[in-house]
Amino acid sequence: MLVPIPDILTVDEVKEFRQKLDATEWVDGRVTAGYQSARVKDNSQLPENNPVAIELGDRILSAIQKSPLFVAAALPLRIFPPLFNRYAGGQSFGNHVDNSVRRMQSGQYVRTDLSVTLFLSEPEEYEGGELMIEDVYGTQSVKLPAGHLVLYPSTSLHHVRPVTSGARVCSFFWLQSMIRSDEQRSLLLNLDMSIQRLSQDVPDHPSSVELTGVYHNLLRQWAEL
Repeated sequence: MLVPIPDILTVDEVKEFRQKLDATEWVDGRVTAGYQSARVKDNSQLPENNPVAIELGDRILSAIQKSPLFVAAALPLRIFPPLFNRYAGGQSFGNHVDNSVRRMQSGQYVRTDLSVTLFLSEPEEYEGGELMIEDVYGTQSVKLPAGHLVLYPSTSLHHVRPVTSGARVCSFFWLQSMIRSDEQRSLLLNLDMSIQRLSQDVPDHPSSVELTGVYHNLLRQWAEL
C-alpha cells in the first residue's frame, strides 16, 4: 500500500525548515546504511544527534500525529525519529530494501513495517530525484510537493533516481505499525475511509455504527501491542 499524504507541513513551515537545514553541516549519508545499502547509497545526511535534526524531527512527529489520514493509514505503534537527507550533483540511491529493524538512541528497537519520505523541496527545484517504489501494481514514481509525504511498505524494493540539477531535500523515517501485515492495514484503511464517506453521505445511518464495530473488532483481533 502506497499512500501519498498532503499538507503535513505548511508553506511557511517548509521555508523555515529549509532555512535551518541549509545553514547546518551535512555528512556522508552512508552512516545509516546497512552493508548492502551502503554500496549503492550516495547522498548527504544530518547526523542523528544534530540539534537541528532533533528539533525539526520532533516537529514532524507532532505534525503527523495531527494528520487523520496518516494515523489511519499507518496505525503507528513506534516511530523512529525522523532523519534528513540531501541529493545533488548527480547523487542517487540504488535499488535496496530498508533494514528490517532499527535501534533508536534510547536503545529501543523498531520493526520497520512502513517507510516515510517527507519532501522538503518543490518538484521544480531539482531535476531527477524521483523515488521509485516497486509494488503489486508495478514501479511507482513519486515526486511530491514540499510538505507532502509518501507512506509505503518497508519491504518494497525502491531507489532514488540521480538528481542532475538543483537539490532534493527530504526527511525520511520508519515506523512499526500496530498491524504488521500490509494487506490487513490496507483493508482497515479502506474500511475506515468507507465508513467516513457513508457518515458524510448518509448521516446517522445505522450501518455506520455496525461497520465501525467491524473495524474495531478487526483492529482488536490483528493489533500487536
